[in-house]
Amino acid sequence: MSASTDSGQPASSSTRIMKQHLIDPEVCIRCNTCEETCPIDAITHDSNNYVVDATICNHCMACVPPCPTGAIDNWLNVLTGRPHTLEDQFSWEELPPVQEEPGMDGSVSVAVAAAGVLVEDSGLDGVPSTGAGSSIPPWSAAQPQVNLYTHKNPVTATVVGNYRVTDEDTESDIRHIVLDFGAVPFPVLEGQSIAIFPPGTDSSGRAFHARQYSIASPRDGERPRYNNLSLTVKRVMTDSEGNVVPGICSNYLCDLKKNDTVQVIGPFGSTFLMPNHPEANIIMICTGTGSAPMRAMTERCRRQLKEKAFNGKLMLFFGARTQRELPYFGPLMNLPADFIDINLALSREPGQPKRYVQDLIRERSADVVRLLDNENTSVYVCGLKGMEEGVLQALESATGSAGGQWAEVHAKLKAQGRLHVETY
Repeated sequence: MSASTDSGQPASSSTRIMKQHLIDPEVCIRCNTCEETCPIDAITHDSNNYVVDATICNHCMACVPPCPTGAIDNWLNVLTGRPHTLEDQFSWEELPPVQEEPGMDGSVSVAVAAAGVLVEDSGLDGVPSTGAGSSIPPWSAAQPQVNLYTHKNPVTATVVGNYRVTDEDTESDIRHIVLDFGAVPFPVLEGQSIAIFPPGTDSSGRAFHARQYSIASPRDGERPRYNNLSLTVKRVMTDSEGNVVPGICSNYLCDLKKNDTVQVIGPFGSTFLMPNHPEANIIMICTGTGSAPMRAMTERCRRQLKEKAFNGKLMLFFGARTQRELPYFGPLMNLPADFIDINLALSREPGQPKRYVQDLIRERSADVVRLLDNENTSVYVCGLKGMEEGVLQALESATGSAGGQWAEVHAKLKAQGRLHVETY
C-alpha cells in the first residue's frame, strides 16, 4: 500500500512518517533490563541515558514487557528521513515534542501524526511477548498506580525502621527497611517496586541514578492503615566477578538510621500483580531478596484470611544458601501449614545435600500440577537471573510427568496473565 493524501494523490517522501521507538529519560530508572533483553543490540547507554538506535530497532517488542516503569514503551511519530539520533537521545532530559511538518506557505502545520498522511506500519500490534512470563496482569488484579513521582518530582520518605532479617553471624546482610510517606499519597500494590536515589555523584560528576527495589509489604502498609511500605535490601560488597566493589545504593540503604530521609520515585510495575479474588491460588518461587514481593502477597492473603476474604491456597518455594541466611525465616515458620505450603531449598546447609528450588518443584510435581490445572492459580518467580531456566525446566518436567505438554500450558499461563517472572 502506498501513502496518499486525503485528495487521493500519492504523498511525497517528505510527508511519510514513521514511529520511532524511544525511551523516556524522565521515567527510566536505568535498570539495564531493556539492553539485556533486546535480541539485536539496538539499545545502548551512556552515563546519562538509555537510547534506541533507529537504524537497528525492528520493533520486535521484546524489551517492552520486562521494563518495570514503562519508560521503554514510547513511540513518537517522526519524519522518515529525520529520526532522532543517538547523540540527541543521549542529551535528553525529557522526550521531545512530535516533529512538525512545514506548510507550503512557510507556516507550521499540525503534527504529522494528524496531517492526513500514512503512518508506516510499525508492527506494534498483536506481537506476543518473547519473555518467559506474562505481559498482562491476572484478570482480577487491582488497578495499579504507576509513575506518580519521577526524577523531576521525587517524594521524600522517612525511615521508621531498619532491621536485619538474617542472622548476625552470616555474611549475608539482608535488611527490612520501612519507609513512611506522611501525608503524601503513595498508593502501591503487591508486586510493584520503587526506586531510590543514593546521594553523591559518579566519576563524571553526575548524580547517581535511582536504584529499583521490590516492595515487601501489602497495599495497606507495613503497619496496617499507615502510609508506609517496606523493602528487602541485601548489602552488596562484591561485583559479579567477586571483586570487592561495595554497592552504592544497597550500602546507603542498609546504613540508614531511624528518621533519616530518602528520595523516592515510582511506583512501578503493572503486570507482576497478585490476583484480587478470594478463590485465587498463588505459587511463589523465589531466592534471597526475591522474597520481597512474595512476602507482600503472603501478608496480604494473611490479613484477608482474618477477614474471611481469602479462601485460596498458597505454595512457596524459597531458596537460600543456609537457613540462617534465609530472610524472614522466623516469621515464615510461624505461619500455619494450612495457610501456606512452605518448601525451603538450602544449597549450603552443613551436613545436607545441595537443594535448589527447581529440585523441590520436581519433588512436589503432583501438587504443583494440580494447582496449575486450576485456572484460579497464578505463578510468580522472582530472584537471580540464574534461577529462571531451572525453574521453567522444573515446571516443564512436572507438567510432563502428569502427561501434559508444557508448551501448551506455558502459552496458556502467559495468555491468561497467570505466569510472572522477574529476575535480575
